[in-house]
Amino acid sequence: MTADPLAPLLALADIAPAVDNARTRFDLALGHRALRRHGGQVAAEVSLRSAVASAALEGRVHGREAVRAGTVTDPVLQGALRVAGALPGLSELWPRAPRQALAKLHVLAARDVVTEAELGRPVADPVVAARLDGLATLVAGGTTVSPLVLAAVVHGELLNLRPFAGPSGVVARGAARLVLLSTGLDPRGLLTVDVGHREREPEYVGAAGAFATGTPDGLRSWLRHYMSAVEVGADQLTEIGDEVLAAT
Repeated sequence: MTADPLAPLLALADIAPAVDNARTRFDLALGHRALRRHGGQVAAEVSLRSAVASAALEGRVHGREAVRAGTVTDPVLQGALRVAGALPGLSELWPRAPRQALAKLHVLAARDVVTEAELGRPVADPVVAARLDGLATLVAGGTTVSPLVLAAVVHGELLNLRPFAGPSGVVARGAARLVLLSTGLDPRGLLTVDVGHREREPEYVGAAGAFATGTPDGLRSWLRHYMSAVEVGADQLTEIGDEVLAAT
């Protein structure tokens, strides 16, 4: 039997407990009573906040209420909204045809930002192609580690590769959320990890750069950041639930 390529990540100092803590924090947030009757409303707010955060991480900062009101026409923000809205519909395709799902994410994210010819097409680079193939193998069942670890790896690798023109970060963050949806860890798309990345943006940028080195310390730095972002996302879910209940 071939060894799991991601299993060694759990042996890095502090990573296994960080993964467990992040999962526990999210599981606790899923018990919020707002989800029993107002789950759709909560999911819609999670989608909005995730898109606003993802666009902000691309340098397109917009107020949440302005976005909610529909007054923001920035194409990167609009692309992030399209990606967030499309994730549930792509969750079955993702493990079966990851590269096809990535192409769809890019079309959604980069419309009106890059040329028509570039939409959905990875850059012509054999190194990028090989690493995308490796990523697709992992997503299609090549690992049994926690979905949180797989999502972190998918996110970090796509940020590093930048395989598509334009807002490649929006694609990377969308793909990471797809991991969580498709594996059943977050089938309703309630975890706003992207808000966690935005709230800890200097750490996000630094840890992503560390991940790109491929060293144990670099990988550990990124995984620790990712689990911290998951915890922020779990707290956001509780906050959204409280707001929804207060408004009803």
